[in-house]
Amino acid sequence: MNITLIDALLHKKAANKKQIAVLIDPDKANESSLEILNKLSITSGIDYFFVGGSLLTADNTKKTVAFLKENSSIPVVLFPGSVTQIEPTADAILFLSLISGRNPEFLIGAHVIAAPMIKASGLEAIPTGYMIIESGRPTTVSYISNSFPIPHHKPDIAACTAMAGELLGLKLIYLDAGSGAEMPVSNDMIAAVRKSVSIPIIVGGGIRSSEGIRAAFEAGADVVVIGNILEEKPELIAEFAYATQ
Repeated sequence: MNITLIDALLHKKAANKKQIAVLIDPDKANESSLEILNKLSITSGIDYFFVGGSLLTADNTKKTVAFLKENSSIPVVLFPGSVTQIEPTADAILFLSLISGRNPEFLIGAHVIAAPMIKASGLEAIPTGYMIIESGRPTTVSYISNSFPIPHHKPDIAACTAMAGELLGLKLIYLDAGSGAEMPVSNDMIAAVRKSVSIPIIVGGGIRSSEGIRAAFEAGADVVVIGNILEEKPELIAEFAYATQ
C-alpha cells in the first residue's frame, strides 16, 4: 500500500524530522531554471516541490509539474491560488481554506467548484488551514483574496485561529507572510501556534537565510517553504537543506 503524503508528514513530525519545500511559481519558471532547481534539490535532499501562485498569467502549471515528475522523485504538491491550478499529474494538492480571512469565497466558495475536479483527478487532497500573516507590505495573496492578514504582533489571534482550524478537522496549518514579504512570520507567532495545535505546521514567506530557517524550526515549524530567494540565488538550496540537520 502506498503511503500518503499526509501520513509521511505526520510520521516525520513524530520523529521531529524537519523538512524543506521549494516553492515554484509556474509563471516565473522556464526549463533552464527548473533544471537548475531540480538538480540542486535532488542533491541537497529537498523534501517537496510546491507548485503554484496567487496569480498566474500563463498556463504553465502542467508543464512545470511534468518536468519535475519526469526528472525527480521528489513529491510535487500543488499550492493553488485558484481552481484553474488543478493538475492531476501532481502527487497531492493542499486544499487551502483561508481561515485567517472572512471572505467566504476563499473559506468554502471556491472549494465547492473545485471539489468535483479534485475528486475526479485522483489527487491526494490535504485539508489545510491557510493563514495570511502581516509581512510589512501588501502582498498579492492578500489583494487577490480580499482579506486582511493577521497582525504580525498578534500571536494570540494566530494561535486561536489555528486551534479552530484543527478542531474543524484540518490536517495542516500553513502560516504565510506571502511572496516578497519584508518580514517573515515571527518566531513568537510560530511558537504560539505550535502550542495550540498538534498537527504539522508549514511556514513560508520572507525567509531568506539558513538562520531564519533554523529559527522557524526551533519555534515549532515542521516544514519551511523557500521561494523568492531561490529565483535569484538557487545555489542557496544546499545551505538551506543543511538547516534541517
